[in-house]
Amino acid sequence: MWSLVFCVLLLTITKQLKKTIGILRQPGTLALLALTSLLLTINWGVYIWSVSVNRIVEASLGYYITPLASVGFGVFILHENMRRFQKVAVGLASVGVLVLTIEYGTLPWIAIALAISWSSYTLVKKTLKLGALEGLSIETLVALFPNLIYLTYIESQGKAEFGQHFGFSLLLMCAGLVTVVPLLLFNGATTRLPLTLTGLLQYITPTIMFTLGVVVNHESMPAGRVIGFSLIWVALVFLGVDLVRSNRTPSGTLQDQSPTSL
Repeated sequence: MWSLVFCVLLLTITKQLKKTIGILRQPGTLALLALTSLLLTINWGVYIWSVSVNRIVEASLGYYITPLASVGFGVFILHENMRRFQKVAVGLASVGVLVLTIEYGTLPWIAIALAISWSSYTLVKKTLKLGALEGLSIETLVALFPNLIYLTYIESQGKAEFGQHFGFSLLLMCAGLVTVVPLLLFNGATTRLPLTLTGLLQYITPTIMFTLGVVVNHESMPAGRVIGFSLIWVALVFLGVDLVRSNRTPSGTLQDQSPTSL
């Protein structure tokens, strides 16, 4: 809800509100945005829940394997050819997930849900030719209605937190801002930076999450979990090398990625 508030404010400031309202009159585009809204809601919901139950490390695993899930989508959905290093990366990651499944005693569904929902979101967004702010605004608008039903329910049960304490209420409002700003900056960066650099920079987020989970939240890291994560990290090295190699020109310099090619 607060993400939508900040999106509307930004649309008003940048004079894009009328244009965004016009998109709502396009049934095909609106249907795809409803789908991306659902995927985004699943991703945010699973992530927020995982943090609240102290499973930050498993959440970080989800964002580590997201690039690998994207490779899988490219092969099986878009029928792209998998290169040698990609095959090695996917193989190592699969073994890593298997080791972690054995360690956890169950399938790491938090990580898998985060990876699949975000990769699916990215895949659908590739078909939409919309600005970052317009798309995100409509996605949050679509998500508003089911969330209002839920919030009305918890309010009637006396379980709602907003308004109970000023400091906590202010943090909830700011959560909308810190949700919107990184997404808009990410979308803006993809139009300005080489795809190679953008892809590699995405490993920073799960690394920070992993560090917070282990160092700050003191989540346990038994040997099996260390082995599983190590396999994932090695897989990402292979994927990173492949990303750099595939985006080099014959002369060996990195190609600039235009907004159209992205």
